[in-house]
Amino acid sequence: MTDKEIREIRRRFRPDKNNMVSLKGCMVNGEKTIISQFSQSIAQTSTEESEKILSVMKKSLSGSLGINLLDLEYSAKEVLESEHHKMLLDLRDSQLKNDELLTSFYEKVIESVSFEGNFAILLVHDTYDVFEYSDNGVKEEESSSQFSYIVCSICPVKDLNAGLFFREYDGTFRTFDKYSVLSNPDLGFMFPTFDDRASNIYNVLFYTRDMTDVHPAFVENIFGVDVPVSSYEKKETLGSCLKETLEDECDFNIMKTVHDHVSVMVQEHRLAKIDEPLLLSKETFKEVLEDCGVDDDKIDSFSNKFDEQFGEHAEIPPKSIVNTKKFELVTPDVQIKINPERTDLVTTQVIDGVKYIMIKANAGVEVNGVNIDIK
Repeated sequence: MTDKEIREIRRRFRPDKNNMVSLKGCMVNGEKTIISQFSQSIAQTSTEESEKILSVMKKSLSGSLGINLLDLEYSAKEVLESEHHKMLLDLRDSQLKNDELLTSFYEKVIESVSFEGNFAILLVHDTYDVFEYSDNGVKEEESSSQFSYIVCSICPVKDLNAGLFFREYDGTFRTFDKYSVLSNPDLGFMFPTFDDRASNIYNVLFYTRDMTDVHPAFVENIFGVDVPVSSYEKKETLGSCLKETLEDECDFNIMKTVHDHVSVMVQEHRLAKIDEPLLLSKETFKEVLEDCGVDDDKIDSFSNKFDEQFGEHAEIPPKSIVNTKKFELVTPDVQIKINPERTDLVTTQVIDGVKYIMIKANAGVEVNGVNIDIK
C-alpha cells in the first residue's frame, strides 16, 4: 500500500463515512483469561462514543510505512494452503459474525502477546464502495468495486483508581468508582490490503507502535509468515556495516554526509508528492561514500557486507536509519542534540592526542536556563 491508499482507508474511520455495523472484541486479564466478550453496535452508539472507538481503531493504520506499518506478504502457495491465511480470510468473509471463529481467533492472539496487565482485542469489518474518477476529477455515479476488509487492534487497558471529578453544571466535586480505560493499540493489522485501490489478499498491513519491537510471536502465530526486521535492527545493522568496512574512515563527516544526503532525498520526495514510499538501495549509500572520498576497496567491502546483511536487492525506508528531524552525538557521559540544518557548527578535532567535539557557540549559550559568557 502507498501512503495515499492508507489515508483513503483512514478517512473511513468516521461515523458518517463507513459501513461498520459493530465493534467485536474481548477483554483479557493479566492471567490471559477472557473475562468478557462483546459486540457493540457502532451505528446505535452516540456520535461522541463512536468517534472515540473509531479513533482508537484508526491508530492501527498510523505511523510510517516500513517503520510502524509493515507490509507482510503471502506466497501463492500460502494463500492456497496456509491455515493462518484461511483464518484471516474466514474472518473477513464472515463479516465477524461467526462467534466460534472469533473465539478461536481471540485465543490465538492471547497465546501470542505479552502484556503485564489487562488488554482488549478489538475488531471491525467494513465494506467500502470504491468509486473511480475521470481525468478531470469527476466521480463516477456507481462504484466500480467493493473492498471488504477487517481491522484489528490490540490495546492495553489501564485501571483508573477511584477518585474525585469536577461536575461543571453544579460546580461540585463528586466521587467516581474504579474504571478501566482503553489505551491506544500496541499492535494491530488490516486484512486484506488496499493496493491500486483494490483488494489484495496476498498482503497484510501490520502495525506496531514500538518500532523496535515487531512482536515476532504474534507475526508467526497469527500470520504464519517470516518475521520482518525492525527499523531499529536495520539501523544497527547498517551502522555495523559502515563501521566494520570503513574502520577508521567511519568518522563524523561520513555520518554527517549520510544524514544530509538522505534528508535531501526525503525532502525532494515529499515535494514531488510521489505516492510510492521512498526506499534506499545499496547504490545510494555507495554514492554517498564516493562523495566522501572513501577508497574503492572499502566501498566494495561495504557493498558485500550490505548484501550479506540485507540481501543483494534490498531497499530500506530512510526513516528506519535516519531521523531527518534530529541529529545527535552521544558519548558515555554526554549527549548533544543539534539542529539538523546547522550541523556545520560541529566538528571533531584531536589536540595533543585528545579527541574533542568542537561546537561553534558565538551567542545565546545557556547553562541550566542561565545565559553565560564564554571567555
